[in-house]
Amino acid sequence: MLKNKKFTYFIGIDISRNELDFAVMQGNSFLFHKEINNLADEIQTVIAELKQLPKFSVSKAIFGMEQTGYYSSYLIKCLKRIKANIVIENPLHIKMSLGNIRGKYDKIDAIRIAQYIYKNRDCVKFYVPRRTIIEKLAHLTSLRNRMVNVCKALETPIQEQTLFVHKGIDKQTSALCKESIAAIKEDILKINTSIMEIINNDDSIKRLFEIITSVPSVGPVTAIQIIISTNEFKDISDPKKFACYAGVAPFKRESGISITKPKISAVANKKVKALLHVCALGATRFLPEIKEYYKRKTEIDGKPKMAVLNAVRNKLIRRIFTCVNQDRCFLKDYISPANETSTNC
Repeated sequence: MLKNKKFTYFIGIDISRNELDFAVMQGNSFLFHKEINNLADEIQTVIAELKQLPKFSVSKAIFGMEQTGYYSSYLIKCLKRIKANIVIENPLHIKMSLGNIRGKYDKIDAIRIAQYIYKNRDCVKFYVPRRTIIEKLAHLTSLRNRMVNVCKALETPIQEQTLFVHKGIDKQTSALCKESIAAIKEDILKINTSIMEIINNDDSIKRLFEIITSVPSVGPVTAIQIIISTNEFKDISDPKKFACYAGVAPFKRESGISITKPKISAVANKKVKALLHVCALGATRFLPEIKEYYKRKTEIDGKPKMAVLNAVRNKLIRRIFTCVNQDRCFLKDYISPANETSTNC
């Protein structure tokens, strides 16, 4: 396994739109820093220079970087071409792991990334690229989200001004934006069509989509976001880990005799969390068993409404992951084969 190898070089890379900063370490010793333009040709030049270092081997080097979206596209393509060991980590995770740090600029950020991968060289998780079709799905979903936000930015003020401004001004404003809003909504429909074409043309994604949307109150948008976030459940297959990732897992806080109620963390994928919240609200209104549970916990047991909603979000996550891991659609009165066997005995 790669993680059992003895790595000798640790390269931290700070990525921005126009520039890349390389910090090269041999073991725990800092060697040099190099700044280049974020272009494929210049990246290949740096890789060639690295290969000239004493006892440098690509297989025994780790290239680390922060998650920066498509700004890292050229870099990842060049590193994949030479079969490099790549670590892509959450910026906040790197920052918190290095203790009390001061100052921030590109060179020191690259050095800190290199120090992070050296410190965690035995337990870092190497980057596994997503399938091209998942990348397309992620790009279209991101585009759809931006279009929906633009449409809301136009529609909401127009709807809210109706009771507060002169009718003539209201009509004029609505008329001037009418075509723009209609055009945006038409584009959103086209994006939705393209997304569904991708899903229906891939058997694996289609099956996952079918399973997730079979869970009551979980809609298509949430299902697609979960498939992308978990990388088709390859990166995250445990419901507890996903609950932590989505920011719905409560954590204890205690020190000596000081004990507080478990609270959820602010560190989360906010988009996934928001979608799960909408699903939970729907479940408390339209699913009889969830509605009864919500009412009992809030009205009889006196639990805070948000705490109970968070529990509902966790219930939905467990249902989704159970169905996916068992490769079956949701059934309300499902009996597992193991339980059925024990009952018959």
